[in-house]
Amino acid sequence: MMPFTMTIGTLFYPFFGKFDFLTPYLIFLMLFFTYCGMSVKAIRFSPMHFWLILIQIFGSVGLYLLLKNIDVTLAQSGLICLLAPTATSAVVITGMLKGNTASLTAYTLLGNLTAAIMAPFLFSLWGANSQISFWDSFFHIAQRVFILLLGPLTLAVALKRIWPRGADEVQKKSILSFYLWVIALAIVTATTVKFVSTQDPGRYDLKIGIALVALVACVSQFWVGRRIGRLYGDKIAGGQGLGQKNTILAIWLAHTYLNPLASVAPGAYILWQNIINSWQLWRIRREL
Repeated sequence: MMPFTMTIGTLFYPFFGKFDFLTPYLIFLMLFFTYCGMSVKAIRFSPMHFWLILIQIFGSVGLYLLLKNIDVTLAQSGLICLLAPTATSAVVITGMLKGNTASLTAYTLLGNLTAAIMAPFLFSLWGANSQISFWDSFFHIAQRVFILLLGPLTLAVALKRIWPRGADEVQKKSILSFYLWVIALAIVTATTVKFVSTQDPGRYDLKIGIALVALVACVSQFWVGRRIGRLYGDKIAGGQGLGQKNTILAIWLAHTYLNPLASVAPGAYILWQNIINSWQLWRIRREL
């Protein structure tokens, strides 16, 4: 379903790209369905989250320093692929993979806070738009991320307290979150293809290099996240937390602070991460 959806989004991107304004609402609904089936008391922080945060920070810095002597734009591409926070929709995919959604929610909170704090600092050093103040950057990122993350969680908690039976009914319909994700995936894929197609038609070698950096970063983060998660009995949340990125936010960050061409990296990353996710869902489906 997911590769098919990405193909449809790619082929008909002029049509689906018109509905990009619906993406936050679709993610909100997906998270609401997921949170209705999760106990807030189960959200706890663990040493695994600490190690993943360290990789997010020092991995992004290290990759930038490693690539900057080759090409600064390539280095910025690697930086944004590792520094970008966990996608809010990662909780939905984690639930579909029978993973620990409470653990992933806890890390998503930490990861987004880390990105909101570290991104303005790092971009002031290495970005192309350092005149933007730290606090303007922080509040802009926080507004885009935390409302989308905490809104459905707050609504789900309120529904459980006020009308528990209604929350149970919503939980029974949780399969709808998958179909909402399919619609959102078609729209986001179309938006990404539309964005990439409007970039400078030259520098194909650099664009291919950026896409390959995004591929290596994506596969490595899923693999490392699962390895660390396995040590704590939480491999699915570890892999999704480190590997599945908020690419829409990452594209905005690259546009705002970096060479605009670096935004091709999160554009390619969304394709790589959803290919991995579709493969994981295919495997879990075979086991059922």
